Formats: sequence, structure tokens, C-alpha cells
Amino acid sequence: MTEVVRLTLVSHAMTDAMAAGRFPADEPLNDTGLRHAEAAARLAISAGTRQFTAPERRARQTAQLLGLQATTEPQLADLDCGSWRGQPLDTVGSTDLALWLTDPAAAPHGGESIVNLIDRVSDWLESLTDNTLRTVVVTHPAVIRAAILIALNAPPTSFWRIDVAPASCVVMHFRENSWRVRL
Repeated sequence: MTEVVRLTLVSHAMTDAMAAGRFPADEPLNDTGLRHAEAAARLAISAGTRQFTAPERRARQTAQLLGLQATTEPQLADLDCGSWRGQPLDTVGSTDLALWLTDPAAAPHGGESIVNLIDRVSDWLESLTDNTLRTVVVTHPAVIRAAILIALNAPPTSFWRIDVAPASCVVMHFRENSWRVRL
């Protein structure tokens, strides 16, 4: 029988930056996010499940509201938006924004490119493959998008075609040397 690694990726709940269309900073959940996380607290966690969270406050707060005793994992950090951090989308130059949205290797904000994010998430996913304990992770939509691209072996140009809702879950399995998205 093939051993399977089971991974549940949970997107952090809503923040003011998400609602206002700003690039994320290390902000807390807003009132809507608190309600979403509390409603999602029915997530079934079995004994012995590994639990991780991204280091940002919004992810740690979501994990806490879900009742997780999660270990902070730096590789689950949000996409580094560099100088755009905390800025409204409409204040970023349209040329720079267009470049960033169409070229996954570009980082006009001086932070992390989509390609760099995918590489980081790929390394982290690889670190999970030797342990068949169920794993639950609270992280960011960008990290979840990257994980889905890796599982589907999809090109980085597909990154912006995946929508990850606040406080939503994506389940992935690793078996026979590849990740699979389970719907």
C-alpha cells in the first residue's frame, strides 16, 4: 500500500488590507475575519496532526481561532511585496504593476517574485514528503496558489488565475512521488 502525506492548507481570514485592496502588511484580522475564523473552527484535527502557521499576525491569529497549537514556519510567510507593503493597489505605477502581474520572474517592488515564492513553497512541500502524519497549515493565499501550481505542474504564469478565499481550505495529498489537489 502506498503511503500518503495528507496536507490541509488553510487561508488566513479577512483583513482590512484585503478588503481595501492594499498590499499586505503584518496586520491583524478585521471583524469579518474574526467571524470567518470562528465559523471555520469546526476544522477536525486528529491527534498527532502536525500544525504549522505562517509567521505573520493574521495567520497566527487565524490558527489560534481554529484551536491549533501551530508551530511558526518561516517558509510559509506571505509573498514579500517589498516597497509596496501596505500600499493601496492604485498607488503603484501601472507599468510596474502590469509587469509584476504578467512576468512571474519580475519583482519591481524589490521584494520576492512569484517564481521565488514558488521555489520557496516547493522546498517546504518537499520537506513534508518523508512524514505521513497529517499536516494542517494556516498560511496566505499566495502560498496556497504556489502549492497548487506545484501540485498541478502548472506554469508560474497561471498564478493569478487561482482565487483563494479567506478562511478557505485546500487539501493536497503526496503519493507516488507527486502532489495532488483533492477537491
